[in-house]
Amino acid sequence: MPEHFFFFLGLGFILTHEMDAIRCKEWLMFPLTFFLKDEVGFLVFTLVHIPLYAWVCWSLSSSPLSPIFFRAWDIFLIVHLFLHILFLKHPENRFKSGFSWCIILGAAVCGMIDIFI
Repeated sequence: MPEHFFFFLGLGFILTHEMDAIRCKEWLMFPLTFFLKDEVGFLVFTLVHIPLYAWVCWSLSSSPLSPIFFRAWDIFLIVHLFLHILFLKHPENRFKSGFSWCIILGAAVCGMIDIFI
């Protein structure tokens, strides 16, 4: 099995979750963006992910901190699951489908496995 296989699988899950987050209008759950109309919320939420994805790619490819990033990202995937559980009853939470939860859980499980392997 390739090194950090579950890290990269978890990354795939979380990137897929971010696509689902657009469908579910996740910006309506955040304190700084909940008031935005759908068109603006979509633009802001989507555009914020460009530098975020660039940072993730840079951290994986050229940063001397890559080993720390791997561990921190695994922890983030686990914390991310607990944040979704914490916000389960949020009035704007639209992550109700089994598909959405499989993606969220898949990311967290991959993070846990990568930590312990």
